[in-house]
This record gives sequence, structure tokens and C-alpha cells, in this order.
Amino acid sequence: MKAGNEKLKTLDQFKDKHYGQHGTRKRDALEAGYQNFKIGALIQEARLEKGLTQEELAIKIGTTKSYISKIENNVKEVRFSTLQKIIETGLGGRLELSIKL
Repeated sequence: MKAGNEKLKTLDQFKDKHYGQHGTRKRDALEAGYQNFKIGALIQEARLEKGLTQEELAIKIGTTKSYISKIENNVKEVRFSTLQKIIETGLGGRLELSIKL
């Protein structure tokens, strides 16, 4: 950090201070919530890139516009099988997962 910015903190430093270290219940809940938010944002971004409305995507996978909206806005967690259906059937993409230890 440059001189004069001593009070600036990294995001990890902020989370450590306010939510605890990695592995604590409060921090794990924060991280899990972020992952759900990120999934919804990625679905919305891909849907818009494909030029689809929420309703059009919903019809392609056999669900409702309301359900797609809830996933995109982090109101509802998406099941893996539904996520796969959204990506592959609805958006014509391929879902790739990785595990980091």
C-alpha cells in the first residue's frame, strides 16, 4: 500500500476482522452466500449474452420465470441438477466444476 493509505484493508483482512478466519461458522456462511450470489450473477450474465429473457429461459428448461428470477437474485439456492439443466439445455453451454483444496 502507498503511504497515506495505512487504513486501507484488503477484502480478506476485512472479512477476517468482521467474520472471523476461514473455517469459522460465520465466515463459512459468508463465503457460501457469496458463491450462491455468484452463481445467480453468472446465470444472468450468460442469459443476457444469449439474448434470452427469464421467461424464455424458463420455458426452455420447463420451469417458471419466477424461479429463474429467484436464482438470479439469490433468493433461492439452485440444485445441481437444475443448474446443469439451465446451463446445458437452457443456455446451450457446458457446466465445468473444479475442486480446490
